Amino acid sequence: MKLFKIPLLLIWRLWFYILMFVSLLIFFPFLLIFTIKEEHYPIFWKFARLISKILIYGMGFRIDLTADEKIDVDKSYMFCPNHASLLDPFVLIVLSKRPIVFVGKKELVKIPVFGFFYKRTVIMVDRSSVESRKRVFEMAKKRLQNGVSMAIFPEGLVPEEDVILAPFKKGAFSLAIEFEIPIIPQVYYDCKRFFSWDIFKGRPGVLRVHQFKFIETKGLNVLEDMKVLKNKTFNIIFEALQADKKYMKDTNRKI
Repeated sequence: MKLFKIPLLLIWRLWFYILMFVSLLIFFPFLLIFTIKEEHYPIFWKFARLISKILIYGMGFRIDLTADEKIDVDKSYMFCPNHASLLDPFVLIVLSKRPIVFVGKKELVKIPVFGFFYKRTVIMVDRSSVESRKRVFEMAKKRLQNGVSMAIFPEGLVPEEDVILAPFKKGAFSLAIEFEIPIIPQVYYDCKRFFSWDIFKGRPGVLRVHQFKFIETKGLNVLEDMKVLKNKTFNIIFEALQADKKYMKDTNRKI
């Protein structure tokens, strides 16, 4: 049975990249036009959502969202999901009708075609550079003034398969306090189970997402409150993942 399953799984995996490449190729002119000026970003976001839906639903996934609190379309937020799969940003894009600007690693620029639009729309950060971190702050300030929200995967990387949740970096929480925007902890339970970096693992299925109550940052101080805020967000996500039997069974599969 495994002899038949592995080729089908590899073909299914390849289909993801075919969908991405073809979608980017078809919508290339529109994506190019609407990334020229920042004020066109909301229009670009609509195309980004369309492409993300093609990828998610085209791979046989469905999203089941549980939200403890509704988003106010007139406010900006800092989205902080756990990071366990290549699917994570596409899930967030599908879920948000309102534009979100991602802060991400500069290494992803190297991906053909995708990297071209990535560097035009994402605030890139080199964590080893103080100047880069200052640039992120200035760019974030400018983007938030245009009424968008932000998203940072606070782990800063996709951890190993047997790690429940990697330690959080401080960037998301410093920015949230500086700009007084609420943090939205999100938990993605199934992206790693169904589409991890292990190419011999995965399948279509329902991607469960839990959006927890927002954490307010007004009145907080970066020096005094950032660590507490970071730990609070970490604990919310960690405890949710730890309590999920399916996630934990998959996470502990090497043991």
